[in-house]
Amino acid sequence: MHYNDLTPEEERVIVHKGTERPFTGKFYLNKEKGTYFCRRCDTPLFRSNDKFESGTGWPSFDDALEGAVKQVPDADGRRTEIVCATCGAHLGHVFFNEGLTAKNVRHCVNSVSLAFFPEANAAALAKKAIFAGGCFWGVEYHFSKVKGVLSVTSGYTGGKTDQPSYKEVCSGKTGHAEAVEIEYDPALVSYETLAKLFFEIHDPTQLNRQGPDIGTQYRTAVFYTDEEQKHTAEKLIGILKEKGYRVVTSVEKAGTFWKAEDYHQDYYEKTGHQPYCHIYQKRF
Repeated sequence: MHYNDLTPEEERVIVHKGTERPFTGKFYLNKEKGTYFCRRCDTPLFRSNDKFESGTGWPSFDDALEGAVKQVPDADGRRTEIVCATCGAHLGHVFFNEGLTAKNVRHCVNSVSLAFFPEANAAALAKKAIFAGGCFWGVEYHFSKVKGVLSVTSGYTGGKTDQPSYKEVCSGKTGHAEAVEIEYDPALVSYETLAKLFFEIHDPTQLNRQGPDIGTQYRTAVFYTDEEQKHTAEKLIGILKEKGYRVVTSVEKAGTFWKAEDYHQDYYEKTGHQPYCHIYQKRF
């Protein structure tokens, strides 16, 4: 694993489990929107939305990115250390039941253990990916939970009619597929990771259907925006075929993506239901 070079002070805290003086860290009062990374290995750890002013003198977060932070009881059993789950870098300690936020958790972190990437920079560097894998409600549901995904929009693409309606697409006469357009931060998640997830949340061997939904609008397709995306999709399809899957997913150059009606956006979050034809199955 590659580690970043550390200053003597960073090494004292990160490697030898030291503590910076309170109220001195560069991120203590930082209110800018963005993501906090491990200074040692660049793993994303915390979001600015989870940062709060605790009055303790160190950056405080009432949540961490899923699986990014590991809790380790101190040898004396009095406190619980938090470390980067990827490289083991010392971050600080976690405290519970202080009543400071609704989540009742405080990750007390040393600024020198962190690096920060502003949201404005992430938006400027954001890329897009477009996938069609059956009803867009379920596809949107799964991608919206991926760290590094900034937004997921349900819509229609791959057809011949401008600004198609849901009713027109469902007729099968416009040639469109129900699809999602994903805006993501390539510093946090790669296109290949997204493409792998796409092939694992739907059945790429079903032609013009997905579960109970039947019709060309439910076809499986990758709409690439550049040659790198095309190469990645074709590579993954090749891997699946070598494993015995009879993949029928088409790889098509992205055209106009038409946003679906508002009631289709964040459908499962609004209704509180679960996807009925998209179930995760590990294939890679």
